[in-house]
Amino acid sequence: MGKMEGKLKLITGNANKSLALEVAKRLNIKLTPVDIHKFSDGEIYARILESVRGCNVFIIQPTSPDANFHLMELLIMVDALKRASPKRITAVIPYFGYSRQDRKTKPREPITAKLVAKLLEAAGVDMVMTFELHVAQVQGFFDIPSDNLDLIPIYAEHILNKKLKNIVFVAPDVGSAPRARALARVIHAPIAIVDKRRPEQGIVKVENVIGDVKDKTAILIDDIIDTAGTITESAYMLKKYGAKDISVLATHPVLSGPAIKRLQKAPIKEIFVTNTIELPKKKKIKKIKVISIAPLLSETIKRAYEGTPMGVVYEKLYDKLKK
Repeated sequence: MGKMEGKLKLITGNANKSLALEVAKRLNIKLTPVDIHKFSDGEIYARILESVRGCNVFIIQPTSPDANFHLMELLIMVDALKRASPKRITAVIPYFGYSRQDRKTKPREPITAKLVAKLLEAAGVDMVMTFELHVAQVQGFFDIPSDNLDLIPIYAEHILNKKLKNIVFVAPDVGSAPRARALARVIHAPIAIVDKRRPEQGIVKVENVIGDVKDKTAILIDDIIDTAGTITESAYMLKKYGAKDISVLATHPVLSGPAIKRLQKAPIKEIFVTNTIELPKKKKIKKIKVISIAPLLSETIKRAYEGTPMGVVYEKLYDKLKK
């Protein structure tokens, strides 16, 4: 990487080492070594093992399950860095945990997305990078620069390469409609929306499908698959309404609790996710295909380091789709 070598530092915790290694390889640099271990009482220790004085440091650490552990690990690494006089610390958080608690819907509820933003700032983070926040407004919780990266052109290219016919993009709830609409606009396909009710936390009751899905290739779009209740119930409903094939495109594969069993049983042909979260072996079922964010992330880090705009990259990606 020429002049970038030695000036740019890339480190990672234990949340997603494989993504960090892939990004480092693309940037032609080595990961800065970090000694991370736990004391017998569970407290986390982190020490950066080489000088970062005057450097631009990027920490790749999603706050994925275990969210509390990985968040604390990130905060402690930031504190260790802050005391070592770097030029700038950028927290690259591909999956931003706690982002779903972004507002009060009942009395005496927390807004933990705001709390985590303030914790990162207090620890000493100068900039934050995320992918596909649950709601884009979470960016407003930061008083430091933040980039929420859009994966729409990556998804569009992937779908076009599969040469699927008679596509309809389906939002599994109203909140996912903007994502479905954005992707449909690029590929020039219609959308449908599943009318979902959630009587209690974690319980989904699907009522209706708005839009035509009969004999179509339905692609469900969402940002997170957690317990997979929403996605699988939506898939059953689409099948009932006559969809020919059903696939899923979701950015963050949290896949907690009964998710894998539900996805295995559901009438879903393929599930496309990204590597914002590292999948353990027990979750790597045949239906799940992983799209790497490393090419886009490495280009974003390179441009953030150089101080060059990211918009040019997106323009090229969209121009490529038009050809």
